[in-house]
Amino acid sequence: MAVPSNSSKKRLIFIFVVVTIVVFSLIVRLGYIQIATGEELKKGALEQWTKGIEIKSKRGIIYDRNGKKLAISVSSYTVWASPADIEEPKNTAKQVAEALNMDETIVYEKITKKTNVEKIKQWITKEEAKELRNLKLRGIEIVDDNKRFYPYEDFASHIIGFTDIDNYGLYGIEKTYDKYLSGSPGRWVKTEDARGRQMPYDGERIYDAEDGLNAVLTVDEAIQHFAEKAAMESLITTKAKNVSIIVMEPNTGDLLAMTTLPQYNPNNPREPVDEEEKKIWENLSNEELKKKWYDMWRNFAINDAYEPGSTFKTIVAAAAIEENVANIDSNFYCNGFIRDIPGGILKCSRWYNPHGAQTLKEGMENSCNVVFVDLGRRLGKEKFYKYIKAFGFGERTGIELTGEQGGIIPVNTDVIKEINLATMSYGHGIAVTPIQLINAVSAIANGGNLMEPRLVSELIDNEGNVVIENKPKVKRQVISKSTSDTMLEMMESVVSKGTGTNAYVPGYRVAGKTGTAQKIIDGRYAPGKYIGSFVAVAPASDPKIAVLVIVDEPEGIYYGGSVAAPVAGKIIEETLSYLEIKPEFTEEEKEQFEYTVVVPDVRNIKIEEAGKILSESGFKYTTESFNIIEDSMVIDQFPLPGTEVTKGSIIDLYLDEDYKKENKVIMPDLIGKDKEDVVKILNGLGLKYEFFGEGKVVEQDPMSGTKIDINFNIKVEFSDAKE
Repeated sequence: MAVPSNSSKKRLIFIFVVVTIVVFSLIVRLGYIQIATGEELKKGALEQWTKGIEIKSKRGIIYDRNGKKLAISVSSYTVWASPADIEEPKNTAKQVAEALNMDETIVYEKITKKTNVEKIKQWITKEEAKELRNLKLRGIEIVDDNKRFYPYEDFASHIIGFTDIDNYGLYGIEKTYDKYLSGSPGRWVKTEDARGRQMPYDGERIYDAEDGLNAVLTVDEAIQHFAEKAAMESLITTKAKNVSIIVMEPNTGDLLAMTTLPQYNPNNPREPVDEEEKKIWENLSNEELKKKWYDMWRNFAINDAYEPGSTFKTIVAAAAIEENVANIDSNFYCNGFIRDIPGGILKCSRWYNPHGAQTLKEGMENSCNVVFVDLGRRLGKEKFYKYIKAFGFGERTGIELTGEQGGIIPVNTDVIKEINLATMSYGHGIAVTPIQLINAVSAIANGGNLMEPRLVSELIDNEGNVVIENKPKVKRQVISKSTSDTMLEMMESVVSKGTGTNAYVPGYRVAGKTGTAQKIIDGRYAPGKYIGSFVAVAPASDPKIAVLVIVDEPEGIYYGGSVAAPVAGKIIEETLSYLEIKPEFTEEEKEQFEYTVVVPDVRNIKIEEAGKILSESGFKYTTESFNIIEDSMVIDQFPLPGTEVTKGSIIDLYLDEDYKKENKVIMPDLIGKDKEDVVKILNGLGLKYEFFGEGKVVEQDPMSGTKIDINFNIKVEFSDAKE
């Protein structure tokens, strides 16, 4: 037997060493892969094996302060494709296109893409989803989805805002509270092979979506309606560029209503509401359209600053009284001009017939510029500037909406010359936003506390539990209760016998101030373009509401006392009546408005019969419908039945005729009614229905006020349980 040579032994040893090193290296590498990078590689493998389709969470509801749904999410469906699972693309594309009324070429392009999943069409109808499911097409999935819907269309659109196609908030409360409203999406997860085909018995999983929270606004749907109706009437009457109205609760800073007309419909936020305007937009370029969109979405109440004119005199007077440089009986003299200020000669609005000797109270009634220039000079620029800042001008109020402006005030007292101090004293040479002004006047009315305006009072879950509460917030005290009371007395005299008499409301003590200012465009005063405004609080004895009306570029008469004060008066009357604040008539008023009567119930009867009942009871009535016919039904009224109002009051009637022409009706309020009444109401509207239980109505679907199809099946639940 031959003995291996030394060279052979060396080769064997070398091979052994090499093999040992290789094996050791592989062991180290395997250990590194399994221990150090195992989780990462496992994750990568799972990503390759699995595909997921997002399940949309249900966006939270936006309620008004009384629980009325202003923005909801309605059930819908979205169609997805898994291209690797589709065996006959051409045939599949044809069937999908027919079911969804789509172009076959577009569908084919989508289902043949080199992707795991591809969206075919979003928000298909229930009928389309049913038809598509019946086809049982491999690789085509139908997923439950949600579509944002605004049941009152353009109502409060500048407050609510709107969402994009993926249900993310773009404007308004939808934008600022998006992270709370949107919730957390779920996931439908499946595994697939190397070719992208779904694997059998893969243990697919569905991770449920988490619904968003619901937002409860401080806005009152009824008061918002009063404001929008009054704004529309003003817009039509004055032919203004826009009309902006804010109604605030002075003691809390709560916004009860805020509107800027024209508005937009958040269901179709890129189309104007006006039909004539739609036709004009058809011929616009993309850039022109974008500008129109942003102009339409712009909320004048917070996004724009303007010279407040004489409404700013309330701030100057409050500062002067607080600093004790004047009181309600201080004497002034107006000869029509102020000639002793370097830089120009200023004049009173009634320079041609000067006011002569007058007290501060009379100067407020007359809105005399000379009086307020004198007050500004008595204050001095340091104290004047201190109160401008204290009342919140020059800074954002903190309202929960995007794009709020801070207004324009001097950067410091060094730049305030004597002429600037004089003009700012009557509201010129300074720019404020409407929300700043009404917030400041609310501070004057509530005893001196500057509040942070509030639009959302709380966020609640679907069971009604409060998750986040936004309590009223006092920023600072600006003036004393004594100064506040004095100011209310002076402002009340403006309405009772001064420039604001058009805001007078019998039975209610209204305090207010008129304002008129020439507009500044491109840094210069624009000839012939004015803003007329009026700010008010009521009742003056115990303020419950503050109202600001701004009429931008009215045609013809433009004075605030003429174009804005009557609008404010109407809103105050309707709102205080709605809030059940009883009027307190003077002896003189009692002779004219001697007694009150109870409003009868004229809902769910024909307009002819309703009109007869109201006329016989001493009421007037009105309706906004343009399609009244003999069979038009009254579906709602304001004030509501049972309300005590003064004889001769106007009752607003809401008819079903505007909806019948499109086979739609407004769902009536059935809560508390017995079965016989419900049958009569629903039969009168031609609706189908289904009843559950006995007794009085405790629940209805859909809720009252919802616009529904005439063929919708109404569900009504009765109960005879006693509380």
